[in-house]
Amino acid sequence: MSEASGTAPATAPRLLPDDELERSTVVANNTMNRERGLSGVNSYARELGFDPVGDVLGRSASPSWLDLCSGEGRALREAAARLPATAVLTGVDLVGPLVPAPAPPGVEFVTASAAEWTPRRSYDLITCVHGLHYVGDRLGLLCRAASWLGPPGLLVAHLDPESIRRGDGAPAGRPVLAALRAAGFTYDSRRHLLTLRGPRTVRLPFRYLGADPAAGPNWTGQPAVASYYRAAPRGPLGSADRPG
Repeated sequence: MSEASGTAPATAPRLLPDDELERSTVVANNTMNRERGLSGVNSYARELGFDPVGDVLGRSASPSWLDLCSGEGRALREAAARLPATAVLTGVDLVGPLVPAPAPPGVEFVTASAAEWTPRRSYDLITCVHGLHYVGDRLGLLCRAASWLGPPGLLVAHLDPESIRRGDGAPAGRPVLAALRAAGFTYDSRRHLLTLRGPRTVRLPFRYLGADPAAGPNWTGQPAVASYYRAAPRGPLGSADRPG
């Protein structure tokens, strides 16, 4: 894995495994997506460039939406009011809703690590709005999420290629994006949005090494996590066999 430009840092950062990373202040206390609603100024529609209900879920008689890193779950609550009673809406967040309130019918909130959690069903729509910035093995999560789509499901996630690095600290965004495109993803560099249509098994030739929660702000201006990988043969679980 190589880049045409970029130099390694003078001192390599200490890379954390995901369980330790999730206890760091940057990850555990992040507020990037906690209060975002379904539509309006601070909304999923604005960040994704489409209305999840009107443009995707409204086409199905029994729509299903998985929102990874869902924060307070406002978007899911608002979507439930616009969808039929048969809708299944699942929000997964490391911290979970901080304000206790009964979930509307059809809405489930799961407090769990997105890196470890696995659903029991497939979904028409899977979103991760500014959530991958705080996930260590973000490539591993993308590989797993690709298999959770139901046909002709849609996966959409914000991805910052600048936060993906080689083991020596050099940029790795270019080869990672090339591998993702070869696997069927598309990437909108203006919106920093990665998109995949339809379920599939995704294997990427990278091995996850750990993450640096002290990497500093990304393009959003908020502190984020840098994820480190090395080139590796494609394994059965996607981005890599985890270190251990």
